[in-house]
Amino acid sequence: MIPHIKRLFTYDNWANREVLRAIRDSGSVGRPLKLMSHILSAERLWFERMKGFVQTFPVWPDFNLQQCEEQVTSLRVNWKEFLEPGNEAELSVPFRYKNTKGESFTSQKEDVLLHVITHSAYHRGQIATDMRAAGFTPAYTDFIHAVRQGFVE
Repeated sequence: MIPHIKRLFTYDNWANREVLRAIRDSGSVGRPLKLMSHILSAERLWFERMKGFVQTFPVWPDFNLQQCEEQVTSLRVNWKEFLEPGNEAELSVPFRYKNTKGESFTSQKEDVLLHVITHSAYHRGQIATDMRAAGFTPAYTDFIHAVRQGFVE
């Protein structure tokens, strides 16, 4: 399972970088940058929950482009380390956490990892819609495109 999840996180990192490049190139910050900041903060939040760390950032931070780029780089390292091959059995172990409303939940880490990927893809789609509506060309972040182009093996 870990090789498959690592592949998804490789895609996620590539897609996040592509979106940041499109935002930078277009100068279309505003809501696209706000959504990108949220994607990255949410990814960090889930990483921190699974590691038992204290939440670093609010769920909706006000990152600038440089801060987003720093988060993408940092998260790549964090997820790579988290998904080391020896951690496979840990993915099916339930863990307890509280959401931002203080409600307690128990989830399996493998479910959370899939949530991180789909949550990020959902918001990248919103960014693409916003950029297109504003007359800009959004990043082309389809998974199959990333595979065809060799960005994901």
